Amino acid sequence: MTDPLQEVPAWLINLPRATERLAKMEAQLQRMGLRYRLFPGVDGKAEEERLLANTDVEAFERNMGRKILIGGIGCYHSHLGVWEEFLATDAPIALIMEDDVVFHDDFIEAVRCGLKAQKHWDFLKLNRIRAKLPICQGMVGPYKLNAYVGPATGTGAYLIKRETAAKLLPAMRRVTRATDHEINRFFIHDFRLRGLEPFPSHLDDGGQSLITGAAFADVEKHRGLARWPYYRLKAANYLRRLFYLASRGEIIPKRNKKLLTE
Repeated sequence: MTDPLQEVPAWLINLPRATERLAKMEAQLQRMGLRYRLFPGVDGKAEEERLLANTDVEAFERNMGRKILIGGIGCYHSHLGVWEEFLATDAPIALIMEDDVVFHDDFIEAVRCGLKAQKHWDFLKLNRIRAKLPICQGMVGPYKLNAYVGPATGTGAYLIKRETAAKLLPAMRRVTRATDHEINRFFIHDFRLRGLEPFPSHLDDGGQSLITGAAFADVEKHRGLARWPYYRLKAANYLRRLFYLASRGEIIPKRNKKLLTE
């Protein structure tokens, strides 16, 4: 029987100057026997002028409730760049990874399970920063395939379908929020965002993020009334996700549903 994972191209996003991160990732990927393509990440600090020219800074800071971080904009464009490379191939699905991921022992098997259930998702998260208010859409082996009413953020490792990348790319050319927050607007972009839980990987940057700085030191959140637009948007997005999932009949948990038998 053909291993479905062999047909899936994998990309690792890594800033060329982050050599220690690359060495750690290469060691993990080699142990797992996972072949991958290296994508040189977009360096926000080195390309600040170009990136900001395509960013609505006022909208970004209103939507995120904080000052913009140019490293995050570089990360945003790194994912767009990977999707462009993916769409230049004939592959129907791609595995995308950032360079601060720790893979669990079951990662490869989890990816295989996710691929077997590919009829039931368009974008499948393999780790998270947040994954709130999950709704089980069925079981894939030992894993739950979850939709989310709450925020489902983080782009450390995920599977994405060709159609989803083609849909998101033009919609995300103008930056108005962080990468994962834009992807989390599946109710606008109309695709099935799912998470495979328990997640088979997690993020660990050692407290030295190339985006937020050491221990989030570079994050400057708005204060007082200046933060209200963010809170209002955050609350509204809970309702939008709820209504979108309800309209598709995905709001009732289906924990006993065996996806692979359908």
